[in-house]
Amino acid sequence: MQPEAEAGTKFRYRFIPVEPRHLNMISEWLAEPHVAQWWNDDPEREIAEIANHMDSISVEPFIIMLGDEPIGYLQTYDPHLEDDHPYQDQPGGTLGMDLFIGEPNLTGKGHGARLIDEFVSLLFEEGVPRVIIDPDPANRQAIRAYEKAGFIAFDTRTSIYGPALMLARDNFEIWPNDGQEETRIQ
Repeated sequence: MQPEAEAGTKFRYRFIPVEPRHLNMISEWLAEPHVAQWWNDDPEREIAEIANHMDSISVEPFIIMLGDEPIGYLQTYDPHLEDDHPYQDQPGGTLGMDLFIGEPNLTGKGHGARLIDEFVSLLFEEGVPRVIIDPDPANRQAIRAYEKAGFIAFDTRTSIYGPALMLARDNFEIWPNDGQEETRIQ
C-alpha cells in the first residue's frame, strides 16, 4: 500500500517510499534528542531495521515530505503479518503506524496532527478499516497530536519497547458509526 496524494488536492504532505539514499538522513534524525528520547535505544540497530523494512511485506517505510522538503519518517505495519505480534487481537486489515518529525525546528507547530490526519485519510481511501498507534504514555506531545488527528485511546499495554498507550482511529465509511464505537475500539 502506497498512499499518495494527487497534485492539486487538499493534501499538504506527501509520503514517499524510503530508498537507500534516505538512510543517512534518517540516521541523523534518529540522533536528534527529540527523536532519540522516544524512538530508540540503539540507533544503529534501528537504522538497520528501517533498511530491512524497504523489502518487507509487513512494514512499509515512508519519508514525510512537506512540499519538496523531507521532514520526517513514518512506517505502517500489519500486525497480522508478523509472527507473535502483540497487536494481532486487532480486527483484520488493521494497520499500525509509527512516526517522527525529524526536523527539530518543525516540532510543536501542528505538523504532527495534520500529517497524521492526511496519511490516515489516504489509508482509509484505500480501504484500511482501522489504524492504531502505540506511543509511550509519557509522550504527551505525541498523544495530543494523535488525539487531534482523531485517534481514541482504548488500552494500555507493555510491549517489547516498554509501556504503550494504545490509540485507534476507525474508518467509519467501511465500519459505519452505529453508536457502537466504544465496543469496536478494543
